[in-house]
Amino acid sequence: MRRTGSALGVVFAVFALLATAPAWAASDDLDFYQTVDREEVGTEDTFRLTVVVVDAPSNAQVKVPESDDFAILSSSRSSQRSISLSGGGPAVIQDVTRQVLTMQAKRPGRLKIPPSEITVRGKTYRTQPVELTVRAGRVGGPPASAQSGRGRQPDPFSSLQSQMQQMEEAFGDMMEPDRPTIPRGDSDLFLRASLDRDTVYVGEQVTLSLYIYSRVDLSSVDAVTMPKLEGFWTEEVESPTQLSGEQRVVDGIPYRAYLLRRRAIFPVKSGTLAITPAEADITTGFLFAGHRVHRVSNPLKVKVKPLPPGGPKDLPNAHVGSWRLSMDVSQTQVELGQPVTVKVTLEGVGNVKNVTPPTLKGPAALKIYEPTTSDKVSQQRHRVQGRRVMEYLVMPQRTGSFTLPPLEFTYFDPRARKYEVARTDPVTLTVEAGAGGASSLSAGTSQGSTDAANEQKNVLTAGGLRPVRYQAKFAAPGVPVWQRGFFVPVLLAPLGLLLGVALLGGVRGRMALRTEAGRGRQQAKAARKRLADAEKLQSGSNVGAFYGEVEKALHGFLEARLGMPVVGLTREALAERLTASGADAERRGKVLFVLEACDFGRYGGGGDPAERQKVMDAAAAAMEGWA
Repeated sequence: MRRTGSALGVVFAVFALLATAPAWAASDDLDFYQTVDREEVGTEDTFRLTVVVVDAPSNAQVKVPESDDFAILSSSRSSQRSISLSGGGPAVIQDVTRQVLTMQAKRPGRLKIPPSEITVRGKTYRTQPVELTVRAGRVGGPPASAQSGRGRQPDPFSSLQSQMQQMEEAFGDMMEPDRPTIPRGDSDLFLRASLDRDTVYVGEQVTLSLYIYSRVDLSSVDAVTMPKLEGFWTEEVESPTQLSGEQRVVDGIPYRAYLLRRRAIFPVKSGTLAITPAEADITTGFLFAGHRVHRVSNPLKVKVKPLPPGGPKDLPNAHVGSWRLSMDVSQTQVELGQPVTVKVTLEGVGNVKNVTPPTLKGPAALKIYEPTTSDKVSQQRHRVQGRRVMEYLVMPQRTGSFTLPPLEFTYFDPRARKYEVARTDPVTLTVEAGAGGASSLSAGTSQGSTDAANEQKNVLTAGGLRPVRYQAKFAAPGVPVWQRGFFVPVLLAPLGLLLGVALLGGVRGRMALRTEAGRGRQQAKAARKRLADAEKLQSGSNVGAFYGEVEKALHGFLEARLGMPVVGLTREALAERLTASGADAERRGKVLFVLEACDFGRYGGGGDPAERQKVMDAAAAAMEGWA
């Protein structure tokens, strides 16, 4: 309890010291002076005058010097409180207020800056005047040691300002590549747009950045209107959700630079393209002391050069940058009837979303479906890069070895200033016979039917005809029919049949199923039930299971109606069987459409709910009304 009480006592003592600070300050004279950051300047240079007042009341106003020989370009004010405890004596508390004026001399000569003034409790305090040597033009160079109106030490912030100016002069291009100019009317807060380059080729990226330069506190930024970018394809690179400033020095004046937007723009035509100014509403200050201002940025121009001669005719403007082309195959050895996935990938730096990879082509023995496209875009050092992938489904139609030819992609490299060609290697696919032993999906079944039809029948053996021999034998007289053992059962058979019909009437359906017609009806009924089960999977996420169930249902129904297996038949052979069974052209078209859609849906997509409903309706229509 004692330790807690002593701690609370210390806290209350500190608060008492802070509360009585103004009373202490009132008992002493003010510490009031002004300094400059250099003694010799040029008429085109800017310099800083720092007015410092220690322990002034909060309502005291400093009157800055006014002179016809100097122009005040900007002004900022800051304050801080320091508490020092030393030697066991009382605490020393100081409130230090600094007002920094950015000034420029209007004429050369030995000029004098008048003193600053402040009035406290009816008493007026004045600083010492400051003399400067002003020369015509620009003197430049780091500032000299600060000069005080009362012979004091230099201002503690003057060394930091000197270092910032030295960094600006030594590394100006790195700190501020666009070198914005400070507008006369909005020197404390202005909006600036900049480009990382102003001369490019058609299709080459230009990075547009929009910054706020401010020497005052910002609260929020509203209603940002980006420039109209006619003649450009744009891609968002960076759009901060919070204001985060970085220190930048412009013409010797420190600013906080806040990034609003950064976009990658790709010119789609040659010539000098104009970029209109951006606009923004900015709120300065905090809470109820905020002030809303409207700022307009500077306009920009980009000189766009056409692509040099020597390239392909009508080369798309998106084919500019640095690109790599590759082709990946899921497997190079496959059984007949199994799909192969081929991915054509184009990756690099440039307009990823508009670039067009070359189209995959192949021999007639490989059926190539329409590809699906996916993009992955990223940024590195504000440059748009990424990859575009075209995924193809390839279905072999017969056995053998087949070659996918190499692909070529021609583009213009703006860095090398020449046309380049990205190529892939050819890929050989080996197609083997499947489990059924068929060598071709288009001719395997029909060839087997032809062989069976051409098979020779009723051919005599090598031994020729054998002579007909008749051998007679004698038999005893037969027993009368009514004396034979089967007579009584045959006589009672009608009655037994009646009883059998009465007792076994319930199982006649099962007995009928054993016939060919009964089995066909049962298979057709099972196929319709499976189609109903597939309808339950229609709205699910497993697209492959839905299309697989629809295909099995249709195969089962066709086997029931045609009386033969249809799984191994090609589309042509199946169409011939349907024609032979009496199916009309409309029904054949629906059957083939459903089978093609199921193949593509299981291996190449089919995720559209409307497409799945269309397949269900076609399958149901193919099964209904069969003669």
